[in-house]
Amino acid sequence: MAAHTHSHPEVKKFEPSQQHKTIAIALVAIGLIGMIVGVIREPGRAWPAYLTAFFFVTTLGMGGLFFTAINHVASAGWSSGIRRMAEGMTSFLPVMVIGSLVLIAGLKHLYPWAQADLVAATPLLQSKVAYLNTGFLIVRLLIFGIGTLVFARMIVGNSIKQDQTGDESLTKKNLALSVAFILFFALSFSLFSVDLLMSLLPTWYSTIFGIYIFAGMFQASMAFLILILYFFKNSGHVKGYYTDEHIHDVAKYMKGMTVFWAYIAFSQFMLIWYANIPEETEFYIMRIQNGWMAFSVGLLLFRFIVPFLALLPRWAKRTEVHLKSVCVLILVMHYVDLYWLVYPNFNDNKVVFGFYEIALLLGFLGAFFLVLMKFFRQHSLVAVKDPRMQESLTHHVTY
Repeated sequence: MAAHTHSHPEVKKFEPSQQHKTIAIALVAIGLIGMIVGVIREPGRAWPAYLTAFFFVTTLGMGGLFFTAINHVASAGWSSGIRRMAEGMTSFLPVMVIGSLVLIAGLKHLYPWAQADLVAATPLLQSKVAYLNTGFLIVRLLIFGIGTLVFARMIVGNSIKQDQTGDESLTKKNLALSVAFILFFALSFSLFSVDLLMSLLPTWYSTIFGIYIFAGMFQASMAFLILILYFFKNSGHVKGYYTDEHIHDVAKYMKGMTVFWAYIAFSQFMLIWYANIPEETEFYIMRIQNGWMAFSVGLLLFRFIVPFLALLPRWAKRTEVHLKSVCVLILVMHYVDLYWLVYPNFNDNKVVFGFYEIALLLGFLGAFFLVLMKFFRQHSLVAVKDPRMQESLTHHVTY
């Protein structure tokens, strides 16, 4: 089969419009207003909304770095033409570090283990106090946040430096750095997920909870990456460096993670249902009462079944309108999934959604768009001097 060729690849400098910047700043302002009003009037609503929105956008930034790292480790030349878009997603990581420290101010509104009187009255919480305590949590957040940021700065920094120097040794350095990052990420992201999400119900635990969050993170971040790729492709900023062939492969990642998320979700549910231990079943009992059953069924349908079937045919991963619709659905359901994990622990287990949830989500999305625009304005949209670029330019998907 003949290779798919590209003629006259071109990359233009990106300059965000004033309208885009204004919208992003307005979204951040809405988020700040929502948070300030919420902390003053209803901290019990504001902090869960903050946690959900913060974690949602954080996973998109983390997904960009993970995608970059695994392609360096695999020496995957096909991704050279699109890697800079994933690197751009890591620009949120400094905000992640700041956002995780802000979260410390709301610990007592979020976590039972942060409430001394509740811990004193609950023997099970007392047995976990060596790990679940404010001081140790801050240390873990700093290790995860700063460690991830350092890896991102080195890996993405080498890629950007290569744009100027063309030094091929930087690619080899990124391979070693990416291996180290993946080892660091495997443990630290699992603990990050446990600390911020699973410990909302500290009497419950799952040994594969971190993998569940990882699967959702990677699925959603690939959906966001596809939307970025289409944006720059359609705007004419990037021509010839990537085509439907590359987007097709990213969509295959997304489809694979759709299946993997369902596998982990079912494995977690099946083992807890089969064992029928009260301390474990509590988690699912909370999510079948007071209107939460609709969310539980909705996740099965719209985070797994519909995306899986919608991504199954070859044409589905190469048709723009169809694929973008699936990506939007996956991103919406990723937020719903996080909402489903966080909110049953609050508001007497009742479903609530309103101004605070919308405002905080818009605020974090606005911050994400601002740092993305800054990154893409400052750097080339393509890693033009990557030594494996020719492999990317001739990339052709055969299945």
